Amino acid sequence: MPRVIHNNVYAATGAGMLLPRVARDPAYLYVPDSKGSTTTVIDQRTRRVVRVIHSGALSQHVNPSYDLRTLYVDASAADQLVAINPRTARVERRIPVTRPYNLYFTPDGRQAIVMAEEHDAITFADPQTFRRRATLRVRSCDGPNHADFSGNGRFFVVTCEFSGTALKISTLTHAVIGRLSLGAMSMPQDIRISPDGTTFFIAEMGRDEVVMVDARTFKRVGKIKTPSMPHGLMPSRDGRFLYVTDRGAGEVSVVSFARRRIVDNWVIPGGGSPDMGAVSANGRMLWVSGRFDGDVYGFNTSTGRLAARIHVGGSPHGLAVWPQPGRYSLGHTGNTR
Repeated sequence: MPRVIHNNVYAATGAGMLLPRVARDPAYLYVPDSKGSTTTVIDQRTRRVVRVIHSGALSQHVNPSYDLRTLYVDASAADQLVAINPRTARVERRIPVTRPYNLYFTPDGRQAIVMAEEHDAITFADPQTFRRRATLRVRSCDGPNHADFSGNGRFFVVTCEFSGTALKISTLTHAVIGRLSLGAMSMPQDIRISPDGTTFFIAEMGRDEVVMVDARTFKRVGKIKTPSMPHGLMPSRDGRFLYVTDRGAGEVSVVSFARRRIVDNWVIPGGGSPDMGAVSANGRMLWVSGRFDGDVYGFNTSTGRLAARIHVGGSPHGLAVWPQPGRYSLGHTGNTR
């Protein structure tokens, strides 16, 4: 895999650090409807809808490919991945895949990892054809949904929503090398590693906290209490902060990676249900979906104020912001390094 720069896994994802092959892609938002069958495309500048793509029933997340050239919509109920060309914002092909909920790529780009949450399965596949190579099912992992990789890429951690657990899995052998129970009433969601690669942060929606897990020992090393139902985790462009969407509170908590505590809260006037999203390429806006009110929210990252609220209807879920800085994509809604 590409080497880690300056001991910072996010060093290549700073503001404006776009590769030439994505620099001319239109600055759009791709918003899947998890209760419908469409993905709405929105111009980031004008904040107007460009088009609506029929992506298939239960369109969950929009995932950038490893090489940053394709966006894949996980259409769970339609049993397909829908490949979108980000240069034209149009569908290129539809690929049969069983119950895709989320999609990741290993740091060397040689494997795709499909989270088939409904079937309690983690599927390893060819990253171009998506033909299945192996399937992992673990009794202690019900509803695998989100993941992130270690700094050296040798393992990844999967959150298991319905069993309140997390798995540490070898990237090469697919063996489970660690299990962690997150406690009663646990419902783990998104997961991100700290810039220095020492700590995983897990959004613990059932317990209203962000749990910190040591990457080496795979043990809990702390927690951060959050307002209500933390769901999505997105690092800032400078790698100093972690944006936590508090879906039940209608706000975003800003966590300092260095201080490991909340340093600010961005409230949605009138309430909302912030879910998943990403930061714009220039780092000036945080775009997130409004899961239960059919909106897309845009926060000014300098002031923390809500700068945009765009109604798209339905149940917006794993929103992708494009283009994204970075050398390669690990998937999800724009986890680049």
